[in-house]
Formats: sequence, structure tokens, C-alpha cells
Amino acid sequence: MINYIHVRGIFDELKLNHLFLVTIFAWCLAQLIKVSLGVIRTKKFDFRWFIGTGGMPSAHAAGASALAITSGFDYGFNSGIFALAIVFAIVTMFDAQGVRRSAGSQAKILNQVMEDIYWKGRIHEMRLKELIGHTPVEVIVGSIIGILIAIILQK
Repeated sequence: MINYIHVRGIFDELKLNHLFLVTIFAWCLAQLIKVSLGVIRTKKFDFRWFIGTGGMPSAHAAGASALAITSGFDYGFNSGIFALAIVFAIVTMFDAQGVRRSAGSQAKILNQVMEDIYWKGRIHEMRLKELIGHTPVEVIVGSIIGILIAIILQK
């Protein structure tokens, strides 16, 4: 059984963790910008934009960049923590605009094939999610947001 006092202590410590707070703030800000741009573009609100992937800017890139830069400020740019964080950020950003974007392109093609088959009465499957990755510009803008937040909120 989980000790309630221990769990509460973990949350109390997280509230004091500068690295964690800056990273979460950058991610949330990027998501808020993404949702706002979606509302402006489509003239409607879709709650799924808060938790969905893909779109402008990349919240993954914002969070990973904020994590890396803040760890550099907090622990030194020659520290092992910064090295881990920067490698994590690079992998995250390459994945966001590479592998996941390719998977989204494949989903788009598969959806077209499934639609063709559906209209011929041979398939009854749901559509695949197509917007799961980012363009390089979305990743760059997300990383700029993360870097700026890390600079603004440094100790």
C-alpha cells in the first residue's frame, strides 16, 4: 500500500523543482499556443488539441529544449545532467519531425486506401490518426519557445 504522506512529500518536492516546473511550463505554453492557433484557424474549439500530437508549435520540442537549457543553467553546461538532457532533446525533436511525421504520412495513404475499400463495401474500420508528427518548422518554433522560457525563468 502506498503511504499517503510519502506521496504528498513527492508532490511537495516537485513543486520546488525548478527544472521540472520550467519544462512543464514550456510544454503547456506551446500547447496553449497550438490550441489558440487552431481556434483562430478553424473558428471552433476542439478539446483534443490539448492532448493531441502534431501541429504548430511542437510542445515536445518546447519541453525538451526547456529541459536541456534549464539543466545547463542549473547544473552547468559541462554537467552529465545537461549532456543527458541535450541528447534527449535532440532525439525527441528528430523523432517528432522524422519517424512520427512519416507514420502520419503513411496513415494518410492508408486512410485513402481504406476509404476506397469501404465504398466498395469490403471494410468497416475507423480512420487512422494522420497528424502525429511535426514539420521541421513546427519543431524549430517549439524549441525556440522552450529556449526562451528557460532563459526567462532561469534562477
